[in-house]
Amino acid sequence: MNFLWLKNSFVQFVYMSCMCTMFFSYAYSNTHSDEWVILLHGLARTKSSMSKMEKHLNQAGFSVLNQSYPSRHHNIQQLVIDHLPLAIDCCRQKGATTIHFVTHSMGGILVRYYLKHYQLAELGHVVMLSPPNAGSEVVDVFKSFFLFKWLNGPAGQQLGTNGKAIPIHLGPANFYPGIITGDRTINFILSWIIPGPDDGKVSIERAKIEGMADFRVIHATHTFIMRNNEAIELTIKFLKTGSF
Repeated sequence: MNFLWLKNSFVQFVYMSCMCTMFFSYAYSNTHSDEWVILLHGLARTKSSMSKMEKHLNQAGFSVLNQSYPSRHHNIQQLVIDHLPLAIDCCRQKGATTIHFVTHSMGGILVRYYLKHYQLAELGHVVMLSPPNAGSEVVDVFKSFFLFKWLNGPAGQQLGTNGKAIPIHLGPANFYPGIITGDRTINFILSWIIPGPDDGKVSIERAKIEGMADFRVIHATHTFIMRNNEAIELTIKFLKTGSF
């Protein structure tokens, strides 16, 4: 008798625990702000690289769409056309009144291209992490190498520093981004190629853009800046206030 009572009590406990977990998971997933943030990862990365940023933005009260896109398989123009309108429409369908962007590396160039060619009435703030806004000398040196082409695809060929490169061709920003870049590197060969202080892929100077609202250099590398705690704190502040 005692065994049956204990067994039944355990079953009831497990059932109630599962129901509570389902309730709180459902409540969390359906509680969101009408301020949405679209996250765009960098070249040859995936949306998992932005997962820490996503978590902290959710905790800060934003609704977040961590957008994936096949960065190695198409040029910048095609990536924008295929993926940004869909991401924006998804936010609109969920009731977005404001749409912010947080980007890493080439993700910032996608946003620049979109806003250069299309209007976005709901546009809020844009934070760019280590963007190659004036291109990168790394592309100039290595773009003709087979391995570079294979790793970075058509879009990687468009991120150089000459006048035909997409970042240069886009000109000044027609919005007011906040830009965070790093001054640390894990690739000293690439840093040797890049003039001046850099983050291992992009120089501090080439992360800047005419028309930016604010600019900050932190101790972070290009590869991991989106996971840097200071970068995350500054990002949240900019999204809320428009400055760092």
